[in-house]
Amino acid sequence: METRCVPFDGLKNPGRPRVKVILATLFVILCWAYSPIGIRIGLQAYEPGQLALMRFLIASVFMAVVAIANGISWPRLGDLPLLAVLGFFAVSLHHIALNYGQRGVSAGAASVLAQSTPLFSTLLAHFVFKDRVGAWQWGCVLCGLLGAAVVVTGDRGLGDMDARGLLILLAALSWSVYFALQKHHTHRYDGLTLVCYTVWSGTLLLFIFAPGMLSAARQASASVNLAVLVLGIFPSALAYLAWAYVLAHSNVSRASTALYLIPPTAMLMAGLILAERPAAMVMVGAVIVLASVLALNVGPASVAKAG
Repeated sequence: METRCVPFDGLKNPGRPRVKVILATLFVILCWAYSPIGIRIGLQAYEPGQLALMRFLIASVFMAVVAIANGISWPRLGDLPLLAVLGFFAVSLHHIALNYGQRGVSAGAASVLAQSTPLFSTLLAHFVFKDRVGAWQWGCVLCGLLGAAVVVTGDRGLGDMDARGLLILLAALSWSVYFALQKHHTHRYDGLTLVCYTVWSGTLLLFIFAPGMLSAARQASASVNLAVLVLGIFPSALAYLAWAYVLAHSNVSRASTALYLIPPTAMLMAGLILAERPAAMVMVGAVIVLASVLALNVGPASVAKAG
C-alpha cells in the first residue's frame, strides 16, 4: 500500500501541503546532518555507550510526552519480542556502532558512510529474504561499497587509517535489518506507535551502560550537555516525527531522494561548528557512495520475489 495521504497535486489548495512537506523535509535534513556533529561533541565527555543512553533517555522522555498527548495504543503481548528486536537494531546496536565508529572517523565521513543503508538492504533482500537482485543492483552495491572503502581509507590517509570507521558500516547494516523487519512484520502499528516502542525498548537495552553516566554528565561542560540535549530531542525524536509526516504526505521514493543532501549538509555544518575540512578522498568516496545509492533507487526495480 502506498504511504501517501495528501498528494502534491490535485488539491484544492496544493500550495500549503507542499510548503509544509518541503519545510518538514528541510528540518529532517538539518536534524540528521547535525547528528554526527552532536556525537563528536558528546564524545568529548561521554563514553560511546553512555552517550547513546543519555541521548535516548532524553528522546524517550520526549516521546512519552508525545505518546500521552496522542493516546497511542498498548502493544500486543505477543509483539513484545519483536519490538525488543527492533529496538536493538534501530537504537542499541545502531548507535553503539555509530558512536564507537566516530571515534575513528570525522563527522563528515560518518555522515557519508551512514547513507550506505540501501546497499545493505539490497544484500539482505537477496541473502535473507531470497529476493532476486539484478545485475544493475549488484553493480550499484559493489560501486557503493568501493566508495565506502575510499571514504574510510581517505579520511585520515592510508597510513593512518582507523578500522573503527568500519563500525559506521555496521551501524548502516543494523539500520537495514531494522528497516527490513519493520517492513515485513509491523503493519499492525501506525508510525508514531512503532517509533515510540522502538525507542523505548532500545533505550532499555542501553541501560547496561548506565554506570558512570551521571558522573560524566556532571563533569561535562555546559556546551557538551547542550549538544547532547539537542541530539536527544531533534535527531532522535522530532526528526522521526517530521519524517513520518513527510512520508504520509508525499511519494516515498521522491521524498527519500532528499536525504542525499544530508552528507553535504553535515560536512558544511562540521566545517562551521567543528572546523573540520573533509579530505579530498572523502569527497571522492562520497560522490561514489551517493551516486551508487541514488542509482540503486532510481534504476530498474531493485528486487523481485523468488519463486
